[in-house]
Formats: sequence, C-alpha cells, structure tokens
Amino acid sequence: MELNARAIDRVIEMAWEDRTSFEAIQFQFGLKEQDVIDLMRREMKPKSFKMWRKRVQGRQTKHEKLRTFTEGRFKCSRQKQITQNKISKR
Repeated sequence: MELNARAIDRVIEMAWEDRTSFEAIQFQFGLKEQDVIDLMRREMKPKSFKMWRKRVQGRQTKHEKLRTFTEGRFKCSRQKQITQNKISKR
C-alpha cells in the first residue's frame, strides 16, 4: 500500500503515541504491526527508531489484546478537555 507524505506523518505520530494501538493503525491505514515497524525504521533516524522500539516493545497499550480495559478509551486524569475548539481550564 502506497501512503502519501501526510499519511506517513500521521502513522508515525500514531505509532509514537503510547495509547494508540497497532490495531487502530491497521484499521485506519491497513498497515499491520510489522508494516508499521518497517515504516518507522525507514522514515526515522536509527537512534530514534531504536528508542521507539525499546519503548514500544511489550507495551500493553500498543496491543488491543493486552489492554486491561475493554470498553471505551482510556483517558488520563491530566488530559485536558476540549470543548468547542477551546481547551477548557480545570
């Protein structure tokens, strides 16, 4: 599957996010986990790729089957609410 530059940037962004699973990336872009790893290896600097792989390997939130919550999305208590395109204050 050929991705344009904007889609590649989005896949990289989603892969860096700890709470975005590989399954979500596959659903949106059709890339399996190994495809994402290959893309990250190709598009990133070697040191950045190694740092990402070390952080992601075995991370429960990157794999739907390993997550401890089954419904909805996890939301950090420190995550700000966005309402009507403005970030609300706590």
